[in-house]
Amino acid sequence: MRSKIPDDYLVRLLRRCYTTPGCFTGRLCARNSGVRSPSTLSAWRNLEQQRDISLPIGSQYRAYQTYHSNSQNVDLYKTTSNLAQETQNPQFDAAVTRNNGNQPRIAVIGGGITGLATAYYLTKEVPRAKITLYEGNKRLGGWLQSKSVEVENGTVLLEQGPRTLRHASPSGMLTLRLVEELGLQDEMLITPKNSAAAMNRFIYYPDHLVKMPGPGQDLYQMLWTVLREPAFKGIIPGILFEVRRPGRHTSSDSRDPDDESIASFLERRLGSSAPIDNLVSAVIHGIYAGDVYRLSAASLMPEAYAREEIYGGFVAAIGNFVKQGKTGSVLRKDHALLNEMRGKVSLDMKTRMQNASVYSFKGGISTLPEALESSLRANPNVTIELGKKVESLVYGGKTNTINVGSLQYDRVISTISAPATSSILSISSPISSLSQIPFVTVMVVNLYFNDPNILPEQGFGYLIPRSIPFEQNPECALGVVFDSDSLRGQDTAPGTKVTVMLGGHWWDDFTTNPDADEAISMARAVLKRHLNIDEQPHAVNATLQKNCIPQYTVGHKARLKDAHHRLMSEFGGKLAVAGSSYTGVGMNDCIRAARDLAKEVAADENVTGLESFVQPQQWVLI
Repeated sequence: MRSKIPDDYLVRLLRRCYTTPGCFTGRLCARNSGVRSPSTLSAWRNLEQQRDISLPIGSQYRAYQTYHSNSQNVDLYKTTSNLAQETQNPQFDAAVTRNNGNQPRIAVIGGGITGLATAYYLTKEVPRAKITLYEGNKRLGGWLQSKSVEVENGTVLLEQGPRTLRHASPSGMLTLRLVEELGLQDEMLITPKNSAAAMNRFIYYPDHLVKMPGPGQDLYQMLWTVLREPAFKGIIPGILFEVRRPGRHTSSDSRDPDDESIASFLERRLGSSAPIDNLVSAVIHGIYAGDVYRLSAASLMPEAYAREEIYGGFVAAIGNFVKQGKTGSVLRKDHALLNEMRGKVSLDMKTRMQNASVYSFKGGISTLPEALESSLRANPNVTIELGKKVESLVYGGKTNTINVGSLQYDRVISTISAPATSSILSISSPISSLSQIPFVTVMVVNLYFNDPNILPEQGFGYLIPRSIPFEQNPECALGVVFDSDSLRGQDTAPGTKVTVMLGGHWWDDFTTNPDADEAISMARAVLKRHLNIDEQPHAVNATLQKNCIPQYTVGHKARLKDAHHRLMSEFGGKLAVAGSSYTGVGMNDCIRAARDLAKEVAADENVTGLESFVQPQQWVLI
């Protein structure tokens, strides 16, 4: 006799059973209910040792000041009884029954890397769903723009936005798995760890290139550089005496204990502003094009910020790890993803990436969104609407659906910027926590020279700190990438290729931005002053990437916590958001957010995509 229980119910129940640690624990215990064998005992001990530690951050933590000295690990695993209660939840039954035999309609707004990845993962996690992807422009890919240019002796590839990917993180491993799923292994180009690009990274201070200490360098050479170069002023005493400085909850100052700027945080830990102005600001320019005195430490340095919260400082944290035989800590969700990806990324890919620093593709970084687009267009359940800008989202409370224009959807996922999302919500009052997230504009100038030996140094490039004299950087440059060194194999013509990045937070108060010709002149002036390159480039390209990088300023987490509650209240968990505005600005971050959200939609959860901002951070010692 055929079961009357819907197939989806059984599949979902089995999936939850095999992905719920509590259920795994139950199976492990039941395997030998009498006398446990040595192998079972060993497995049990391993499971116990891998249990993670819940470390509430911010105001919730203050009751845990003596956490590691006298409290027990918090067991966050669900039990089998929890699972039974969950599967008996009427809402769970109703959700499964409601969708049985129907095709859920899902709209994805935005065709950048997040939108494409979201639609792709939805086709995997909810294969029956009818998915419509809306993109206001005539092309997909967002900020990922690769351009091939004909030159005298062949072609060169110019990247007008991001150019390489890193794999050495949980999110990076997820992207590697995506590369495999899309069949792009043969298109990959890898920069090895022992290359000049990986080993030689520079900052410009105050009037020359300074090589940053890094792997592969002689210890005495690094020490000599740190002692000799003014760029490293304050760094040695800052580290030596860091352990003596009080944590933020024992300090008498008036700074918000739950968040502060990166500059405020590190100056307090290191006892000097010099390392922040000379070193940290340069790194922040390279990643976020932002102001180290405005960006959030809690959002952009979560591990370091948590270590001070829990242990009192960096050195104290390291000492605690050593005592426990650990090397550090990682967010529980990252630990889980890393373990999952270790089993999914192929051995061949792992072997290939073992000595990799960064990677991209023969046809440029646009290869990735193009492959996602091809996969989506081949799926009969996916519709791509180019040149169709969504003007409004209206929630129908009675039908529990959202109208996009005249069309009705069971779910909508917005991957456009937070301010753009806020502007299309048809609600009584705007969600200011979304609309007020600031962005910066970056001018990307690519220059190609016929001479292959024009650079004074080989390496990845250099970044420019906020502290160099104005006369050394009147163009407001953020940094220069030596593209010819950082990734080889994309060009058929010999020569030198560099990219100059201008603007970022330096242009916040500008009423107008330079045009392409002005930007090229500015970039050439930077190269002449810093690198003594005065030759005429044989190919140039200037791209104004307006409002391209969101700024996670102080209070970012609190604002998104508010946004979560507002979205849940106004749209009942049927509208979710993902993208660089929220949980990370990198490509790996965006792909991770897309995949996480698709899985939550598959579980028929009412979500906003911002749940991580209302939950305490949980760390695992590794």
